[in-house]
Amino acid sequence: MLTYALDAKSKYWSLYSAIRGDIVSGRLKSGDKLPSKRALAQNLCVSVVTVQTAYEQLLAEGYVFSKERRGYFVSNVAVTEMLGGGPAYAGARTPAPPPAPQDKKFAVDLVKATATGLFPFSVWARLMRGVLSECGEHLLERVPCDGDFELKRALSDYLYRARAIEADPQTIVIGAGAEYLYGILVQLLGRDKVFAVENPGYGKISAAYRLYGAQCRYIDVTESGVDCAKVYDSGAHVLHVSPSHQFPTGAVMPVAVRADLIGWAQAGGRYIVEDDYDSEFRMAGKPLQCMHSLCPDRVIYMNTFSKSLAPSMRLGYMVLPAALYAEYLKIFGHFACAVPLFEQKTLAAMLDGGYFERHISRLKNHYRAVRQAVTEKLLTVKDCVVRDSGSGLHLLAEFPSAPSDEFIKTYAAERGINVRCISDYLLAPAKVEKRCAVINYGGLTPEQVAKIDI
Repeated sequence: MLTYALDAKSKYWSLYSAIRGDIVSGRLKSGDKLPSKRALAQNLCVSVVTVQTAYEQLLAEGYVFSKERRGYFVSNVAVTEMLGGGPAYAGARTPAPPPAPQDKKFAVDLVKATATGLFPFSVWARLMRGVLSECGEHLLERVPCDGDFELKRALSDYLYRARAIEADPQTIVIGAGAEYLYGILVQLLGRDKVFAVENPGYGKISAAYRLYGAQCRYIDVTESGVDCAKVYDSGAHVLHVSPSHQFPTGAVMPVAVRADLIGWAQAGGRYIVEDDYDSEFRMAGKPLQCMHSLCPDRVIYMNTFSKSLAPSMRLGYMVLPAALYAEYLKIFGHFACAVPLFEQKTLAAMLDGGYFERHISRLKNHYRAVRQAVTEKLLTVKDCVVRDSGSGLHLLAEFPSAPSDEFIKTYAAERGINVRCISDYLLAPAKVEKRCAVINYGGLTPEQVAKIDI
């Protein structure tokens, strides 16, 4: 007779697991007859229903089979090999793997923190209620492959107001964040194409391109942006750049360099991906002219709402040249957009109603105060030189007298501060500035900055 110690909280599952373990371990052989439900119930001091439920689970999964009026028998299946069992298994639960090491917690994160507390919850909630009331069941319909036209039209209007970009709403493609759009570009332009990216730079860009099968070339960044001579020598078909505010160097690309790169694209039938990732946060003066405005046939403009609204809002967009948009429809026309229609309609209402721009205005005022506090705090450090291009949510802090980059990071970590240097963003060997920290201040408040002890 089978004898088991059952868990009082779930007797039937405990019995099922024990019998299953005996079958897997080989203690119960193929063809062995199991005790009758009544006999086993009496032996284990449980109800017949408990045994019946356990047997039915084993029967459903194929571990046992039944014969009318004869009972239950162990099935002829090679479960030991299939499940990796053996004599040592004996129904025991496989030990759980050790927990993955957790990232060290810092009091101040200057690498990846974001100001999620500034999200306009009340506005977003009100607009969502309005969309739900107005659109109703329409929100459950399939979304076109390039996104909801209402949002595309709202984005077109916004881009004209904010960036002087004349974008045909039709050629705007909505996607679930930047990484998703990078994959779309590889499939659209071809996996056989070579993509050139900035070095140092944001590592996820080249990682996404490579993930989808593209080759990458790494182009050194100078104080004027990417090195044009190396772009020409790279053999690349596509160039991914951030001309308005390069990360992490903060370089701003002059118009002469932009013109040179556009000439490169036009001469060889190539494309430039203009990543305008933080254009909303030009703190001094108006945003710089986009490369897309200079050559809409060869420049793919791209942006997201990760910094302006929230990182968890996986919603980005790109403006394609007309020829590429036609090709996009050929390839992806039968697919649905990955961004829910509910979110697209709400964002369209936010853009049309002027709420987004008012939100950006409040954010800029907040970040100006944070930047000022960060600058003043850094200048209390001996020999620190602050370099700020007036754009985006990061600046550079140079420490000429520091022994090394590692010294800077260790010094900061001892004070609860997580920071990286420019050299940490190298994607390939290149000559970069040493002893220069990248200060991402997007997740701070002036009050938090005041408490930092450096």
